[in-house]
Amino acid sequence: MRGGPVIAVDGPAAAGKGTLARRLAEALGLPYLDTGLLYRAVGRLALDAGQDPAQPAEKFAQALTPADMQRKDLRTPDVALAASKVAAQPAVRAALVDTQRRFAAEQGAVLDGRDIGTAIFPDADVKLFITASPATRALRRFLQNGGDATAADAQTLLRDMEEALSARDRADASRDSAPMCVADDAHVIETDALDAQAVLAEALRFARERLVASRA
Repeated sequence: MRGGPVIAVDGPAAAGKGTLARRLAEALGLPYLDTGLLYRAVGRLALDAGQDPAQPAEKFAQALTPADMQRKDLRTPDVALAASKVAAQPAVRAALVDTQRRFAAEQGAVLDGRDIGTAIFPDADVKLFITASPATRALRRFLQNGGDATAADAQTLLRDMEEALSARDRADASRDSAPMCVADDAHVIETDALDAQAVLAEALRFARERLVASRA
């Protein structure tokens, strides 16, 4: 029995779902969990142990601590790739499902990831899927990392980043265990032409509409 609403925010990397989920949680007074960080932390532990993240990593998921989630080295490209590999493992996902569900049990929550509305909380009160083109997402990630779009090598770096994001999309969408996909009852928001404030406004409009309807 949940003590509050659960809002699932899914979508590919760099689409803006993390920014949205944090702001949505603040606006609605709900706890927030970045579930992708769970998999990044597991991937980081596997790398630290000198293990190929594609090998069984359940033991790292079971040993995960709050301190592991607070590390400053979880946003690097090698950890992103490791996260994708450990996330494809059913045993790792199973080990982290309870963590995610317990987080939302008492007060409800806003959670962002790739399978929140399809696998973790298929009965979520509100489901959002945030997306954008690979080119838009690559530019956002490039700028977030401090890149200069006017630099001579910017186009090469952007192309490489776009290819990396597209490869991650394919891996996440084709994995056997809880692949990334749009839930049938999710509201899709394409963010290519929207700034963060416009995305938040649309998400709040839909969320409040659904929450009011659920209480009627």
